[in-house]
Amino acid sequence: MRTFTVTTVIAIFVLLGFSGYSQNYGQKDNTVRVLTFNILHGATTQGDFDLDKLAALIKDADADIVALQEVDFKTQRAKGYDLVTELGWRTKMSPLFGIAMPYNGGAYGEGILTKTPILESKNVALPHSPGNEPRAALSVLIQLASGDTIRFIATHLEHQENSTDRIDQVKKINAVFANDRFPAILAGDLNATPESEPLSILKKHWTDSSQKTSFLTFPSDAPEIKIDYILFSPAQKWEIVESRAICDTIASDHCAVLSVLRLKKN
Repeated sequence: MRTFTVTTVIAIFVLLGFSGYSQNYGQKDNTVRVLTFNILHGATTQGDFDLDKLAALIKDADADIVALQEVDFKTQRAKGYDLVTELGWRTKMSPLFGIAMPYNGGAYGEGILTKTPILESKNVALPHSPGNEPRAALSVLIQLASGDTIRFIATHLEHQENSTDRIDQVKKINAVFANDRFPAILAGDLNATPESEPLSILKKHWTDSSQKTSFLTFPSDAPEIKIDYILFSPAQKWEIVESRAICDTIASDHCAVLSVLRLKKN
């Protein structure tokens, strides 16, 4: 049996072009298919808890990375399931859960599914008023097939109409992520319409991937407003290939949003 010294292993890594976050593991594709989807804690609009239905929408979208909102982790109402792991198993994607608050015997928060390697993750608590639900922004560094590293942030903002929490929450997101050293994508249910103050604050640093396409996202059976978004930063680093809503009236009360983005080369 052939043995390798440490020096030999290092030499092999050098010959293969290993370079940490910038390694290339096969393809040159620098596009990413992004989906954001509020999954209604797995209940569906018929209340039948059909995780296969949710997984089918994600698989049909052929998303590379997914932001999930209203994600339960082993709660009683979700029958003890870790929803993001169950959906990861069904879609053959890597799952990650970020807690926003303990809930119903388990936890409630954000989820991410990805086909690409995760290099780093962190969960950022967002400000909220007493009595309102805690909120979070779940972030990962991932590596595209091209070898490029990007940051992806999944979030779900306050839903109360008379609350200023959304403004405080987007300011926190900007403070933490707007000047990231990596190109970034922010996706989620923002509970804010395009002309609202929270979106105006975000748009100081982020660009809406649906800016050239007009569509609504809620409710899924007859959409009246747009509150689900995929944003990116910095503007000059990304090209919008496609952006559209996917409205399945049974899977969720929200339409999912799919955007295909291409990372520009320097």
